[in-house]
Amino acid sequence: MSLDKGTKEEITKKFQLHEKDTGSADVQIAILTERIVELTEHLKRTPKDHNSRLALLKLVGQRRRLLDYLNSTDTKRYQGLISKLKLRR
Repeated sequence: MSLDKGTKEEITKKFQLHEKDTGSADVQIAILTERIVELTEHLKRTPKDHNSRLALLKLVGQRRRLLDYLNSTDTKRYQGLISKLKLRR
């Protein structure tokens, strides 16, 4: 259920803050969002997959913590990121 290398590189290039940025909160949130979307689609097809449901809840919690961190450190970046990712907040 993980993302392939090409998709991760594409997301990283789109959300990185500078040329060598691969681990900023923006990139991590974008990658988590893509994984959450994939898992959500998987769970629509297979509703009895409880292990994937647990993994989805963990990913959502991790993304929530990163978003809270970004909001407390740099509110402008946070606002820009949630508008780019079309997240409700």
